[in-house]
Amino acid sequence: MSTVLITGSNKGLGYEVTRQLVAAGHTVYAGARDVARGSTAAAELGARFVQLDVTDDPSVAAAAKAIEADGGLDVLVNNAGVEPRTADGGFVPVADVTADSVREVFETNVFGQVRMLHAFLPLLAESAAPVVVNVSSGLSLTRDLGDPVNPAHFYPDIAYPSSKAAVNMLTVQYSKAFPGIRINAVDPGFTATDLNHHAGTQTVEQGAEVIVRMAQVGPDGPTGGFFDTTGPIPW
Repeated sequence: MSTVLITGSNKGLGYEVTRQLVAAGHTVYAGARDVARGSTAAAELGARFVQLDVTDDPSVAAAAKAIEADGGLDVLVNNAGVEPRTADGGFVPVADVTADSVREVFETNVFGQVRMLHAFLPLLAESAAPVVVNVSSGLSLTRDLGDPVNPAHFYPDIAYPSSKAAVNMLTVQYSKAFPGIRINAVDPGFTATDLNHHAGTQTVEQGAEVIVRMAQVGPDGPTGGFFDTTGPIPW
């Protein structure tokens, strides 16, 4: 069994992935920014809580140090993510998008993953079967958003799909740089979570499936790929 760290574990997909991996017998660190909510979720799930804000260098460094002292890490699931919405749950009009608003999304969705990888790659390198799962999105696919007959074409936001396209590129480049680590991106699908104000068409159990599956790949498993519940997705 593996030791796994999941960011953004106190709700939604992170919570469900934690539940499923604990049930499968793995030791799971549930990472969350909020101590009260994170520790409560971890206790409910039988996981170990670690305070972790992926936008904050000292927080990430402290989490890495704590997990290293506790025995190390085999699997990192970069799940934490944000999507910009207005107060009523709508999309931010494109004319109102600013560099600062896009930067705020990238701080979690992109820079947060880089920050986590930088801090935890040394621990993963010590594992016999290291794995990284970067949670991306089908909305990262330029070909789909650019195709007028594809349902994704009607998604209007600027920052979120751009950030997930960047996650895909991070996945490819890190996988080439660290061929001994299985590093893949996944698309959980349109899952009903707080991220999309529960507008998703599938359950968290369904959305978590590909994350859980790819978190458990062995040393001979794929790397540098993009996967959903049906299998590999062409970039």
